[in-house]
Amino acid sequence: MASKGLSLLLWVFFVHLAGIYLYTRGFLLTRLALSDISRCEDGACTLPPTHKRAVVLVIDALRFDFLTPHPPEPPSPYHHNVIVLPQELTAARPTHSFLFEMFSDPPTTTLQRLKGITTGSLPTFIDMGSNFGGSSINEDSFIGQLQLAGKKIAFMGDDTWTTVFPDSFEPNMTFPYDSFNVEDLHTVDEGVIEHLFPLLQDKSASWDVIIGHFLGMDHVGHRLGPDHPTMKVKQKQMDDVLRRVVELLDDDTLLVLLGDHGMDRKGDHGGDGDHETSAALWVYSKGPQLLHPKADIPSYLLTTRFFPGATVENRHIQQIDLAPTLSLLLGLPIPFNNLGTVIPELFWHDKAGTDYTRALNFNVQQVKRYLDTYRASASGGELDSACDELEQLWEAIAHKTGDKSQGTQWIAMKAYTRQALAVCRMLWAQFNVSLMTLGLVLLVTGTVAGALLYVKLGALQDKWESWVAEVRRWYISSAISGAFLGFVAYMTVSRYIKGFGFFDALLFGSALASSLVVISSSLPPLSSLSPRSLTSIPLPLLLHALAFASNSYTVWEDRVVNFLLLSTIAPSALVGLTAPTARLRARILGFSALFAACVRAMAASTVCREEQQPFCRVTFFASSSLPSPPPLVLALALPVAVALPWGTKRFLRISQSDKGTAAIVLPWILPGTLLLGSAFWVLEHLDSSDALGPEWAGTLRWVRTLCARVAFGDVLFLGYALWWLVPLCLKISTETKANGARPGQAGKREVTVLGFANAYGAPYLIFWCLFLGVLYPTTQLTGQFVLALATIAILAHLEVVDSIRDVRGLEAVFASGNPSAILQPESLRPTNLPLRFSEITPLALLAVHTFFATGHQATIPSIQWKAAFVLTPTLTYPFSPLLVILNTFGPHFLIALAAPLLALWNVAPLPQPGADIKIRADALRAGLGMMLYHATLLLSSAICSAWLRRHLMVWKIFAPRFMLSAVTVVVVDLAVLFGVGVGVGRVSERVSKLFAAMNPK
Repeated sequence: MASKGLSLLLWVFFVHLAGIYLYTRGFLLTRLALSDISRCEDGACTLPPTHKRAVVLVIDALRFDFLTPHPPEPPSPYHHNVIVLPQELTAARPTHSFLFEMFSDPPTTTLQRLKGITTGSLPTFIDMGSNFGGSSINEDSFIGQLQLAGKKIAFMGDDTWTTVFPDSFEPNMTFPYDSFNVEDLHTVDEGVIEHLFPLLQDKSASWDVIIGHFLGMDHVGHRLGPDHPTMKVKQKQMDDVLRRVVELLDDDTLLVLLGDHGMDRKGDHGGDGDHETSAALWVYSKGPQLLHPKADIPSYLLTTRFFPGATVENRHIQQIDLAPTLSLLLGLPIPFNNLGTVIPELFWHDKAGTDYTRALNFNVQQVKRYLDTYRASASGGELDSACDELEQLWEAIAHKTGDKSQGTQWIAMKAYTRQALAVCRMLWAQFNVSLMTLGLVLLVTGTVAGALLYVKLGALQDKWESWVAEVRRWYISSAISGAFLGFVAYMTVSRYIKGFGFFDALLFGSALASSLVVISSSLPPLSSLSPRSLTSIPLPLLLHALAFASNSYTVWEDRVVNFLLLSTIAPSALVGLTAPTARLRARILGFSALFAACVRAMAASTVCREEQQPFCRVTFFASSSLPSPPPLVLALALPVAVALPWGTKRFLRISQSDKGTAAIVLPWILPGTLLLGSAFWVLEHLDSSDALGPEWAGTLRWVRTLCARVAFGDVLFLGYALWWLVPLCLKISTETKANGARPGQAGKREVTVLGFANAYGAPYLIFWCLFLGVLYPTTQLTGQFVLALATIAILAHLEVVDSIRDVRGLEAVFASGNPSAILQPESLRPTNLPLRFSEITPLALLAVHTFFATGHQATIPSIQWKAAFVLTPTLTYPFSPLLVILNTFGPHFLIALAAPLLALWNVAPLPQPGADIKIRADALRAGLGMMLYHATLLLSSAICSAWLRRHLMVWKIFAPRFMLSAVTVVVVDLAVLFGVGVGVGRVSERVSKLFAAMNPK
């Protein structure tokens, strides 16, 4: 019978997946990458090289203010004016040395930025995901142009380069190093140094270009933040390296130093904040000067800006400008897909800027060829809206060619390249409105079907199983029929719907047909609809969903959720004030206050997204630029790990259900797991802060890895095995009483069951606590404190719900006209009391609240990469990605997994099978309600993202929130399936089997 309810949840999950897939396919398309290659056999599309060789050094996360002589005020002693060689040489040799701030197009992840730097092209939003499973670049690039020219490239450093250019580097001069081990601050840098200087010292070495990619500064940022003494040490090392490189350079070698992206205030990157998109570029020519001493470059060719907090303007360029500039400086054609513009200072070799004019002309011709080719491709229609404007700018160039004023020609050519860039940025992610519409149709029908199922199951009560068995046949057969209709639609209309594939048609037809069948079979009778029905509308869900229509409310969602969550206490408090007994009043008001206190304390843990500044203060970490735990959290970490299982046991003791498995898991298994999980992060802090000295680093790493592995093993192999074998939390004793028995006749046998009143809820709570034990070690110390508060909040909410049900039971007895029934305990909790959506809403909101309070936001930089190294000291697949996913979405999974407790908590197991049927129906409805809440948020987010797809903030705010909603729905659905299918199924099976023979006569 349990499979019937599970199959219904699986169908809802299928419809959610289908809607997400189709909408995402339309919303997050990748751009078309042309495979054409610029060819210039006669040299007619390039310049003579200024240098025979080049050394390109990439310092990962080299933000511009790390190099500038005019950093923000007040300067940091840890990362400002530490790498000083570039500013010294720029001041001493202004015609040979140049400092620029580059804008790195988001997403600011290494793979995407390397693509932009080498090809001059733009990434797409969805490209970010490939940063962790990179693929080779199939576009023209200056690396490919070097190969075509027969140049030999040496490489050492970040192995991302060898992933995207697998066959481009000389085998005997290639030294890649693992790029994702953020805990290793030195190995990659030392490897680059080890192989770089021998090549520079050996004047007979056969290289033409050396590429070295240092990772230490990026890893320091991720692990310790920019305002840490280790950052100063690492930057001092980089400054020393640069001095040695400059010393060894010959006059024919060009030095290019750049950052692939910047880092935010706490050392992370990936988004589009000012600090993340700001990267430094330093170009130095030891021999020939690049800028004529008497050059007077017009100001309209030189873009400047103020770095945030700085008082002096700096020269500002686009990072993709490096691709055409470096190509022409080395005598190579500009990569075919380039959208960058050559940098004037590096081509102004005479007073008139002759070489710059030629370089800009080559640049314009190349961009024109690219746009013409793109327009002729299958995706060419994307440029139709901007075609007229671009053609006018092109005609202006042709008109100005004969103009005596060189300046007007420069203005026209630069305007063309920059407008082409602006147009393509607008097309950064192409929208397929047809697929988006199909996805929205499935999300709408799936949400409506879920809501009607929730209402229908509540109305059916104990008859739900036969109805579910019948409707299952309907939606399976309709899904098959819908797939056939989808096939027919594909054959007839696919030519008219762009991007509509065969699989899309089958998926849409199957999901839509089955949804419509479920909706038609679940519609309530019209007689049941009345104005009173409006009172059951979930107002917190409605307000939460509407918030996504505003970028401000979306940015401040953490505060919105905190307000809504605290507001859900008001109805419970009103019931508590009017409860018929003093005990119930005290329980409802007391546990409501405990719930509110936990929620408010959780809200004290915050991380701030860029848009919240300066009205937000980071408390999850010690400071906004120091990603270590606050001192108070560090001091309380181990006591909290011990106190949480004890507090959980105290809640179970209320119903005497702290027996059986609970008496083993809560005092022994769970405390050990939580202590080891906290110990891992305490040791990580000691290691990263060098509190015990660098000589202890290896020992601390080994010990904390052991702690994490033992913690996971304790839960996964011991805890779950014990729970599966003996899930019940009961203590059963028998006693034979001789009172009233005749001589020679056996006395009456009396069976006492401790934990009877919570026979269903207690075992499931232990099941839930075991997943808490899995999540705990992957969560940083402040997050562990938040998880502890969330656990107490859930238990308090369960007690509030239980007490309110007692109040409703008493009210039903008094309303029955038979007040004496109050003397019968079984009459105080009528079996027909339905589960209410208002009881599910606080848990659904608590899931979102816990996500924010554990140090996350709907932004890429809030991802906590440290979690990848909990079980292993290096990046290890598949464990490292799974641990990051668990750290990020574990809070949603954990709280969603608690939804069935609303159906199981303090429900007596008799009479059978009626009690078992009731709890399984309510558990199914609780799971459906949790899925429905998050599916509604997804629907709202998808609608708002579609409607506002041309909004200025779509990729900064609305698209990330939609992606979070989509992943959250998948996570919540899986949690409900796991909870209902495994947790409720096992508990129901064992309880019903035990109590089937104990039905009252």
